[in-house]
Amino acid sequence: MKTKEFREMTTEELQDKLKSLKSEHFNLRFSHATGQLANPMMLNTLKKDIAKVMTILRERELAGKDN
Repeated sequence: MKTKEFREMTTEELQDKLKSLKSEHFNLRFSHATGQLANPMMLNTLKKDIAKVMTILRERELAGKDN
């Protein structure tokens, strides 16, 4: 997903998305370890999406503390 799409989500949606991305990342790592992963680049893409979501959540947390 694009960062813009993540920014349009609410905080609760982002937290749910983060949980689903982390579980998907675990499943992909497991598939990769057993040699069943068809596209290993999905791991990198997924890690970047997780980082984007965590960054946006942190930005919102810091913005809330300033007020």
